[in-house]
Amino acid sequence: MNEYVIREMKIEDLEEIMEIENLSFSITWSKESFVYELEKNSVAKYFVATIKDCVVGYVGLWKIMDEAHITNIAVHPHYRNKKIGEGLVMKILEDCDAEKITKLTLEVRESNTVALKLYGKMGFQPEGIRKAYYRDNKENAIIMWKKA
Repeated sequence: MNEYVIREMKIEDLEEIMEIENLSFSITWSKESFVYELEKNSVAKYFVATIKDCVVGYVGLWKIMDEAHITNIAVHPHYRNKKIGEGLVMKILEDCDAEKITKLTLEVRESNTVALKLYGKMGFQPEGIRKAYYRDNKENAIIMWKKA
């Protein structure tokens, strides 16, 4: 397997981020949304996984007091099943631990069994449902939490 490196996201990464975003989701964030997150959102933090300086995945979160909300995570389809997603989640868990953040939450499509399995492996537990949360098909979102 190719070795990957995780580092903070930069504006220069956004072309590759948008490619991954469009390959991964039916409802996508705009490039402007990522620019806002990186330049103006003081509670946001984003990381990328790179292989040979190419972005192959990313994760973002908002930190508010002692809680964090994972906003998005994606891995390029060509690099899935290589534990990159797990590495990205581990990075935010380490980052939150360093800042004494004790609770993390996220929403995930109820049909996304791969993500549900990953989050469960990383200690997240389902604690609720957001009915018809996703605009494209009205699918429910599972609300998951990890508490220290």
